[in-house]
Amino acid sequence: MPAKRNLFLCMGSACHQQGVYGVLPRIQELLEEHGLTESIELKGAFCLGPCTHGVVLQFEDRIITNVRTSNVDQKFKDEILPCLR
Repeated sequence: MPAKRNLFLCMGSACHQQGVYGVLPRIQELLEEHGLTESIELKGAFCLGPCTHGVVLQFEDRIITNVRTSNVDQKFKDEILPCLR
């Protein structure tokens, strides 16, 4: 079985204030819905850098900013799924 790819979700104080705990369960659901739990591991990160740009995700070398509960589905579709093709 190939190694899992890491999807990091910033859990730092700035992302905490900007709603990471609303984004977290939806990302877990999206991984389940797309059958990706065996190939992607969701991990918390202390800080991913661009703190002034909303909740931050990192998938491989791609930094995804401005993630909110209102756009997490679209960000997942536009920024993560294409990397898996």
